[in-house]
Amino acid sequence: MYLGARLSGFGGQGVVSAGVLLAYAGMLDNKNVSFFPAYGAEMRGGTANCSVVVSDEQVASPVVTAPDVAIVFNEPSFAKFEPLVKKGGVLIINTSLVNSKSTRKDIKIIEVPLNQMADKLGNSKVLNMIALGALSKVTNAVSKESLSEAIPKVYKKLKPELIELNRKAVLEGYNYIN
Repeated sequence: MYLGARLSGFGGQGVVSAGVLLAYAGMLDNKNVSFFPAYGAEMRGGTANCSVVVSDEQVASPVVTAPDVAIVFNEPSFAKFEPLVKKGGVLIINTSLVNSKSTRKDIKIIEVPLNQMADKLGNSKVLNMIALGALSKVTNAVSKESLSEAIPKVYKKLKPELIELNRKAVLEGYNYIN
């Protein structure tokens, strides 16, 4: 099993922290992982993306140039990463902020209204957890249980009620996928 993922969106959407959580969950699932962040000119409001590799084999490079799966949280990220997804790969699109439609027929397109789902849970900041839940269901690269278990380890300062909310968000994303 090898999964090269790219997560991309505006700074402040939790893209990089979601990448850290994905890598940590991979470790909990006894996989080899790498995490490589990239930031735009400004942190909050600028673009942020990261590469995450989760694999049964040793990880040769932390940079994912042709992702097996890409999660795009905003329109500029869609424009940049949609063409890069490997043939046979998966593109998870935040339809709350991305109006463009992929015309690619060689990849699986998963549309998830991340912002609306997060707002429904009462906290707009959990959209990244919903996205990771969807990724877990679509790829089986990491288990939803490992994602849930990783939350308090990665976000050490979260209050217990926010840990539970993030866990609920992972499940929402997981269950959203048929």
